[in-house]
Amino acid sequence: MAITKEQVLNALSTVNDPDLKKDLVTLNMIDKLTLDGNNISFDVVLTTPACPLKEKIKKDCENAIKEMVPGANILNINMTSNVTSFAFKKNSGGFLDNVKNTIAVASGKGGVGKSTVAVNLAVSLALEGAKVGLIDADIYGPSIPLMLGVNERPLVREVAGKIRIQPLTKFGIQLMSIGFLVEENSPVIWRGPMASGAVRQFLTDVDWDELDYLLFDMPPGTGDIQLTLCQTIPLTGAVIVTTPQEVSLVDARKAAGMFERVNVPVLGVVENMSYFIAPDTNIRYDIFGNGGGERLANECNTTFLGSIPIDPRIRVGGDKGIPVVYDIPDSHEADIITNISRNLAAQISIANSNSMDNKLEIILSDDDE
Repeated sequence: MAITKEQVLNALSTVNDPDLKKDLVTLNMIDKLTLDGNNISFDVVLTTPACPLKEKIKKDCENAIKEMVPGANILNINMTSNVTSFAFKKNSGGFLDNVKNTIAVASGKGGVGKSTVAVNLAVSLALEGAKVGLIDADIYGPSIPLMLGVNERPLVREVAGKIRIQPLTKFGIQLMSIGFLVEENSPVIWRGPMASGAVRQFLTDVDWDELDYLLFDMPPGTGDIQLTLCQTIPLTGAVIVTTPQEVSLVDARKAAGMFERVNVPVLGVVENMSYFIAPDTNIRYDIFGNGGGERLANECNTTFLGSIPIDPRIRVGGDKGIPVVYDIPDSHEADIITNISRNLAAQISIANSNSMDNKLEIILSDDDE
């Protein structure tokens, strides 16, 4: 007997997305299913190109078909993606309409390597195939120009009577920073409202192309700029960067609490400068303590995305403007950061799925009323 599409879909309905906890058919993740006799080909449309469980899902599909569809010959399973959007995106006056997800990379205090993490996460997601943008929202201490080796000025043009700023591009990501607009080494001596206004202008007056993820490298603390961002756009979520010691965790808790108070989900915690491996002895030293990031994630009921070691190559990458994930992609450090970016992408997909379920519940309850 000839194999039918119904048989194949029944088999694939037993395969769950491990993160979203639903089967691939219910999630509409099966596309372009074709049969040629007993030969089967189809696409699995993941919710992110940075899916950490891509190979597991593909293997589960193969096993389900082999077990439930006798005589089937799998010609091709093409793993593709369509990044999901935050369900509660609102009309913000026509800006950022083509940006699917907005993520704040934040910390409670300075000196924890937040910008290093933000830059490497952005480049890593772009290397995975995502469309990524990065806004340097640290107006008083912009570090993106140095860390990405960009010293150009963005072009400005008039569109329909409005001035539009063209983002710069490096390593496949679109960029905007106050550092592109002021003289090098010139301090930005502005009051809070002026700094907040600059960040708002990065949202409203920059011609961002279609983006899957727009990351914000936030200033430390819980001040004007953080509140401006949370009140201007519906953030998909925030990532908290900390180091293991308690003096960092105290302020990181405050940052997480601020996002919780303004109803922005904390997608996860990254522990930076987590440990040091001595190159001559291969002995691990927990210079700043250990386990702090995981404890913080547990306290905040969120995900521990991973820990990044102290390594000179990460620092050198930031100083010379070539992030380690791009400069030394096969290094242990790059592998760690890539896995963290994949974990973050998974948490964004989960948050978007939950927001869609919540939106549906609101719609249904409104209908009942």
